[in-house]
Amino acid sequence: MDRFSLQPTGSALLHKLVHVNAQEVAALLWSFLYFFCLLCAYYILRPLREEMAIAGGVENLQWVFTGTFIVMLAAVPLFGMAASRLPRSKLLPIVYLFFIANIMIFFALFQYDAVKVYTARAFFIWTSVFNLFVVSVFWSFMTDIFSNNQGKRLFGFIAAGGSMGAITGPLITAQLAEPLGPTNLLPISALLLAIAMLCIRALSRWSVHHGERRETTRISHKPIGGSIWAGIKQVLESPFLMGICLFIWLYTTLATFLYFSQAHIIAETFDDPAQRTTLFAWIDLAVNSLTVITQLALTGRLMKWLGLPMILALVPVLTAAGFMGLGLAPVLPMLLSVQVMRRAGNFALTRPAREILFTVVNREARYKAKNFIDTVVYRGGDVISGWVFVGLKSLGLGLSSIALLAVPLALLWAFVGWSLGNKQERLKTDAEP
Repeated sequence: MDRFSLQPTGSALLHKLVHVNAQEVAALLWSFLYFFCLLCAYYILRPLREEMAIAGGVENLQWVFTGTFIVMLAAVPLFGMAASRLPRSKLLPIVYLFFIANIMIFFALFQYDAVKVYTARAFFIWTSVFNLFVVSVFWSFMTDIFSNNQGKRLFGFIAAGGSMGAITGPLITAQLAEPLGPTNLLPISALLLAIAMLCIRALSRWSVHHGERRETTRISHKPIGGSIWAGIKQVLESPFLMGICLFIWLYTTLATFLYFSQAHIIAETFDDPAQRTTLFAWIDLAVNSLTVITQLALTGRLMKWLGLPMILALVPVLTAAGFMGLGLAPVLPMLLSVQVMRRAGNFALTRPAREILFTVVNREARYKAKNFIDTVVYRGGDVISGWVFVGLKSLGLGLSSIALLAVPLALLWAFVGWSLGNKQERLKTDAEP
């Protein structure tokens, strides 16, 4: 634990940013580094994925979204089987070793021009699966080792680690993509995932000696147990988890509408792939810079001042206003403003608040039900909303009309978030050890 001991000045600064107890400092910083490496690895790859989406034709986006969903359907039961049979100490490293191997396989395949078209399509689908799985596993681990009270105090700062990684990743891509070539950045992502595995090991040791969740630390070296399909069963039997599914579905629907609008507007504005890739990198940089400032300075305080229900409703209300603006002016500056606001708000406020919801469910639900929600429900929402967007376009609706149709969905999203926050507040007393 002494590896992360702080000098007095550093300790004072940390305590100004986050309400952390002395025995939590090591875990807080290891978690920060873990999420930093995770999202830095992903955001090195993301601009390449975004360019591949447009290069393949914006009219084909619904097909790659469908392919992603099919792969996700196959992956979830495999994860459920692994979670049933492996202890946490082995499950998490195996997940990350699997994705490290995937990255190096893609790196090798990209060296052959003959298969680049097929590799590019597979890479888009794989990256979409990779992002959801590794982030879902990260937050499952966080809700497993931190209590509800700790989550409210610490998750905002921990999320800032991811945001700083998400800033660093695009910078690495922007600076090195041209001199090295985008595909030659893949080994850097693999190295960052390896560092994340070291963080998992350190956090597992901390949870045994200092974690508040004694019921999980005592059994952390035992398999989670249950059936492969337990996560789906738990979701179907729990109104609370079904509510989270609806919250995620509304989020992904609105995000997909905005993503498709972004693809159309940017494709019409820029012909040069290099310009598009650079713009995507700058969008990511703007989103993540705003996110990390909010997370470090405001997230923890807003959680305390406004409470979980209002935090979960805040970004949906702002999103409704953003779609209203996009409906009135479907142009690039408006799109960029709405996209940056929505994504930054999600990363800084909605995502940490959403993860706190899982601190009041049992351990099996934290891994299996949560993974099902974060992957299948998430990508299922992508697929359905992607085809709905295409259908609306085929009926003759323009981007302005589609944006206005999204406004009531955003308001419904706000209501669901408010209701879930209130339900979590009622459940948290029974869930605390």
